[in-house]
Amino acid sequence: MPIADFQPVIGLEVHAQLLTDTKLFCGCPTSFGAAPNTQVCPVCLGMPGVLPSLNAQAVRFAVRTGLALGCRVREQSAWSRKNYFYPDLPKGYQITQFERPICEGGALVVDAPSGEIRVRLHHIHIEEDAGKSVHDAEGGASLVDLNRAGVPLLEIVGEPDLRSSEEAAEYLKALRDVLMYLGVNDGNLEEGSFRCDANVSVMPKGSKTLGQRVELKNINSFRFVRQAIDYEIARQVDVIESGGTILQETRLWDTVRGETRAMRSKEDAHDYRYFPEPDLPPLRISPELIESERAQLPELPRALRQRLMSQYGLAADVAGVLTSDRALVTWFEETAALTPDARRVANWCQGELLRVLKETGTSLQALKMTPAMFARLLQLVENGTLSQNAAKDVLDEMVRSGREAQVIVEEKGLGQINDEGAVAAVVDEVLGAHAAEVEKYRGGQQKLFGFLMGQVMKALRGKGNPQLVNRLLRDRLEG
Repeated sequence: MPIADFQPVIGLEVHAQLLTDTKLFCGCPTSFGAAPNTQVCPVCLGMPGVLPSLNAQAVRFAVRTGLALGCRVREQSAWSRKNYFYPDLPKGYQITQFERPICEGGALVVDAPSGEIRVRLHHIHIEEDAGKSVHDAEGGASLVDLNRAGVPLLEIVGEPDLRSSEEAAEYLKALRDVLMYLGVNDGNLEEGSFRCDANVSVMPKGSKTLGQRVELKNINSFRFVRQAIDYEIARQVDVIESGGTILQETRLWDTVRGETRAMRSKEDAHDYRYFPEPDLPPLRISPELIESERAQLPELPRALRQRLMSQYGLAADVAGVLTSDRALVTWFEETAALTPDARRVANWCQGELLRVLKETGTSLQALKMTPAMFARLLQLVENGTLSQNAAKDVLDEMVRSGREAQVIVEEKGLGQINDEGAVAAVVDEVLGAHAAEVEKYRGGQQKLFGFLMGQVMKALRGKGNPQLVNRLLRDRLEG
C-alpha cells in the first residue's frame, strides 16, 4: 500500500516553561544564559535533608492556562515522584503530577490548512524541569548544566486528534500564541522554553484500530516538527509494508541527517515507579483564586483575529500578522483609534513599522515614539503633506530619535509639493526636454509614461504629490 493509503495519527505533549522569576520549589532564578551551574542551591540539587517550598505564581499560571483552554481546574490535585536515573536529574526523581493533575479536559480550536480543527486536551500538569546535558563536547566528554533543574513547567498533553504534520505545526503555533498572550510563557523555541514531544502512529485508512505509537523527542522548531513527523510517517509505513513491526520506542530527531533514530524503548508509567510525593501536601486551590484568574483572562489570539477582521475590515493574513505579537496588535488598535483609516494603519504596522524595528533591533516596548505620534505621521500622508516614500524616511528617524514627524519634515524639507501651478510648470519643462519620448508615447508606446513620470518626480526631488503629477502629466500628454 502506498503512503497515501495510511492515516497518520498524531498527539503532542508540549512542555512550556513558566515565566516565574524563581524555580518551582526553591528561590533560585530562572533566567536564561547564566554561567553553567550558578543558579542552583541545595534544594534543586537534591541535597539530603532539604524540603521543597511551592512557587505560588506557578500555580496561578497553571490555573490561568487551564481556564483559557477550557479545562476543568481541580480544587485539589496532588504531587508525585517520577523516578528515573539520568545525570541531569540530580535528585534521581522529578516532582510532577500523575494521578491528579491540576487541569483536565479542554480543547484548542486551530485554523489549519485542512480547515478548522478542534484538538482536545487530555490534561495539563505542573512539573519541574531537569537539567541540561551537553554531549559531544571537546574531548568526547558529556557535560551537565543544572541551572534549568527545578524550573517550573506546564506539560500540556493533547489527544491524538491531529492527522498531518501541517496540522501539528499549526496547533503548536496556536498554543504558543495563547500561552504568550496569557503571559505565562515566552514562546522561545531556541532556548527550549517551549518544546514538544510528538507521538506518531499510522493505520490503514478506514481502520478504527490505532497503530503502535512512537515518541519523537528533540524537536525545537515548527519546521522540524513538520520534517520529523513526515519522516516518521514514511518510516513507519515502510516498516509495515516490508512486513516488519513498529516498536514502542522513543526516537530522536536528527536535524543534521534529517531523520529519526532510536533512542530507547518507550517507558510505560509503571517503569517510572510513580508514588505520592511525601514532602508536599495535596495542592488545594480556592474557588476565589480560580475566579480571580478567570476575570483577568485577555482576549485570545483566534477571537482577536476574527474581531479585527470584522471590526476593521482587515484581510485574514493582515490580522494574522498583527495578532502574532500582543504588543503589535495593541499598538495597532491604539493608533487606529486616532485615525480614520484603520486599514492604512494595519498596512503600515505589518510593513514599515516591523521593517524598521527589525533593522534597528528595537522592540515596541522600547520605542520613544508613541502610537499617537505614529498616528500623526500617517495623517501627514493622508492629507498629502508627505509622500509615502518620504514618510518611510521620517518613520526611520522617529524610531531612532523619538521626535515628532512634523519636526523632522520641517527640518529636512520633506514636505510634499501640492501647488498645482508649481507642479504644472515642472511637467511642462520635462515634456519640453523630452519631446522625442512624448511623440513616441503619443504614437502608442504607453510604457514611456513611467519614464516621464519618473523625470517629473526627479525634477521635484521626490516631493511632488504623485496623484497630482499623474493627473497633470496625463492631461498634457492626452489633451
